[in-house]
Formats: sequence, C-alpha cells, structure tokens
Amino acid sequence: MLRGWRRRCPACGQGPLLKGYLKVRDTCPVCGEAFHHHRADDGPAYLTILIVGHLMAPVLKIAYTSFEPDPLILATSLSVGCIAVSLYLLPRLKGAIVGLQWAKRMHGFGGETAL
Repeated sequence: MLRGWRRRCPACGQGPLLKGYLKVRDTCPVCGEAFHHHRADDGPAYLTILIVGHLMAPVLKIAYTSFEPDPLILATSLSVGCIAVSLYLLPRLKGAIVGLQWAKRMHGFGGETAL
C-alpha cells in the first residue's frame, strides 16, 4: 500500500502506477505487472471525501469561533483548502487501493481468474 501511496508499482516499487492524474497503467513499464484488472472504482473518492471532511470540520469550527471572519472569506478559504487537500489525496489513495488489491491478490492479481 505504501508503494501505491507513492504512486509506484506495488510489485517492484520502481515503475509509475498512474499514466495521468488518475488513469492506472495497463502494465508496469519496469516489471510488466498487469494492472488492467484493478477495481478501485469509487473507493478513492469516498475515502477522500471522508478524510477531507474530517480534517476541515474542526478547522471550520476553530476558525469560526476563534477568529469570527466574514462568512464569504471563511467559505472561500475553506473551499480552496478542501480542493487542495482533495487534489493531493485522490491519486495517492487510488494508488494505495490498487496496492491493497495487489497485496491481497484481489480482482485478478496473483494469477487467479476474476469472477
């Protein structure tokens, strides 16, 4: 999972896992491990929403009660923060989920046929 978090091939740790921002490569260019059968689907998005929500809720409460900013300034700054944290987490969580699937031999990893 740590190799996936780093967006590297979970098998060799050298090759890039993602082709673009979120597109998983079909195979590792270094070791040839197949990734075309991964099933990350919506998992990374749900985890990103969960983590960002739990990070930003206390920030909202502390900022609102301590500093009492104008609501428009608070909404704008928290929106930018949410977007920045989401853009950072999303590809890393996708890599971690593909790495978890590879480690647990799920969805076709490990030579088993996918159902």
